Formats: sequence, structure tokens, C-alpha cells
Amino acid sequence: MPHKGLYIRSCKLFLSDFFIKLVIMNVTELKSLQAPLKDKYREQPESAIITLKAEGKIGEGISCKVETGKAIVEAGLHPATGGTGMLACSGDMLLEALVACAGVTLQAVATAIEVNIKSGTVRAEGDLDFKGTLGVSKEAPVGFKNIRLEFDLDTDAGEEQISALKKLTERYCVVYQTLAKGVEVQTKYHSSHSA
Repeated sequence: MPHKGLYIRSCKLFLSDFFIKLVIMNVTELKSLQAPLKDKYREQPESAIITLKAEGKIGEGISCKVETGKAIVEAGLHPATGGTGMLACSGDMLLEALVACAGVTLQAVATAIEVNIKSGTVRAEGDLDFKGTLGVSKEAPVGFKNIRLEFDLDTDAGEEQISALKKLTERYCVVYQTLAKGVEVQTKYHSSHSA
């Protein structure tokens, strides 16, 4: 049975749901892991700037294989755009990234402020108008019109603690902040000719 201030540090990701598997870490262990990093970033601010990368290989048909660090995921067209549903949808992957980041951030925040979360589920849903991505309507947006993020938590936390969890999770979740505030994306195209 979990104790107050325990950090749930591993999880399983399934579609757009985040199922928390308990692996115990207490607030002292979390602080001891993060303290040297925080000190380094204060002393050497440039060392905190890290470039995360993703790469995919254009595959057969209309697909792209993305290495996730654990496995290769092959993404393709969503069934609403002519896909078979047999390949991962990049829109689902975006929601999965949000769910994973929000779930991990929530756990770290809960540990830091000593809120006991026994278990929980994080869900993300987003609405797309496929008329936009298929070029059927110039008025229809390409991309998500809105995204909803929901947390179902088994916790004894009071209203004030839940409010703090919400505020701090939203503040420190990288994917949430990127989606909520937007970011400039720079693109480059390179061409190589096959012999």
C-alpha cells in the first residue's frame, strides 16, 4: 500500500489512456535525483538547454516508421483519411505524448508536494475536422480544434491539494505547455538524387 509522498515512476501507455503502475519512490529519493541537476542548471544555465529529437523513415505505402527509443512505431493515415487503421495515427501519438508527459509530471508534482496518489488514469481527447486535412474545405482547420485532458485519481487529497496538483502539472508539463502556448516550427527540405 503506498505511503504519503510516494512517487509513481513507471507506467504503461495504452492508446490515449495512461495507466499507472506503482513503483515506489519517496520525496527524498526524488529530490536527491533532481538536486544535482537543478544545481548544475543554476550554475551553468546553458547546460539545461537540450535538443530532443525524433526521426522517422518514410515507409511503404503512406507510412512513416518512428523510433520511440523502445520500439519502432509505423504511422500511417487515419481511417478518416483513407487509412486501414492498422498503422498508428500521428494524431493519436500526439495525444499519447500529452498523456504520458502529463502523467509523469503529475506524479513528480505529487511527490514534491507530498500528495498521495494510489493510482490513476490520464486521458486525452482531441477533435479534428478531417475536411481540413483532406482539403475539402479551406474554412475547416487542419489540426486539432481542441484537446481535453482528464485525470481520474484515487487519492485522499483535498480540494486545495488537487488545485495545486492541477496548477503545477499544467505549469511544468512540457507537452502541455507546448500545445497550450504554441511554438514556432521551422522546416527545411533537402533533396538527394538516387543514381
